[in-house]
Amino acid sequence: MKSLSGMAAQSGMGAARKAPARAAASRVDRARRVALLFTAPAFAFFILLSVYPLLRVVWQSLRYANLVNPSVSGFAGLDNFRTIFEDDDFFPALGHTALWTGLSVIGEYCLGLVSALALNAKIRGRGLFRAIIITPWVIPIVVAGMNWSWILTPEYGVLNLWLVRLGVIHEPIAWLGRPDTALLSVTLVNIWRSFPFYTISLLAALQAVPSDLHEAAALDGAGSWARFRFVTLPHLRTVSLTLIVMHVVWTAVNFDFIWVMTQGGPLNSSETLPIMIYRYAMQSFDVGAACALASMMMGFMATVFFVQYYANQRLGAARTS
Repeated sequence: MKSLSGMAAQSGMGAARKAPARAAASRVDRARRVALLFTAPAFAFFILLSVYPLLRVVWQSLRYANLVNPSVSGFAGLDNFRTIFEDDDFFPALGHTALWTGLSVIGEYCLGLVSALALNAKIRGRGLFRAIIITPWVIPIVVAGMNWSWILTPEYGVLNLWLVRLGVIHEPIAWLGRPDTALLSVTLVNIWRSFPFYTISLLAALQAVPSDLHEAAALDGAGSWARFRFVTLPHLRTVSLTLIVMHVVWTAVNFDFIWVMTQGGPLNSSETLPIMIYRYAMQSFDVGAACALASMMMGFMATVFFVQYYANQRLGAARTS
């Protein structure tokens, strides 16, 4: 009898212990369901506005489609991709895209890093300078592009006027009207507009660097360059990688700046892949070819994203080890 009563008491104690655990689990499940319920509309919008259009583009890249001729239809297989590769403008546009992206990202990062270091120093009025430097970034691309088109025009552009008066050039130059200067001019304008984003991001990372590390390095005899190389730069690695990957994607797919300033001209000297997509879809009305080229660019962006993800994973593993 004693053993039976002891077993009953133990079972009762076990049930009493499990009851709070079950209650906690049910609360967690209920909170999870409520969270899913609240996030369902956002997830539905994401599917509707992002996933479905992307899948639609991939599907259309495998079909014949024309905006003005509904009779053009049917499964195309890889014909649209073959059209892209056989286009004489494709490889020049690919080179322009690589040049435009590479020079833009390098210029933006270097200028952003220099300006961030300057604004991180204890200088008089740095709060005002920090507020002013963001101005180019908040100007809409179309507005900035049109203003710079006026500045660079040879007839009444301010830049040509100043350069002629300073004796740098002898006569006004059509910066956007010459094949050898058009793409470079748009690239410099893009650097001017985008570098403040780097500045603000890198400045935030610089302010997170512990000051005692710099003090310890200085006590050990490290100069300014050594402190920057071995103390500051390692703390900027993750932010720098993220910024570079983001802007590689943003710049490679940028359409607005080049279209507003040159429309890919003159003589296609500043035509990039997004400009080619527009021409295929809105001028040649070949939706299949436009979607094929867009799918290729999506593949490139996905590759860049996964490279950045695994690079960040390796950096995180290296820090913890």
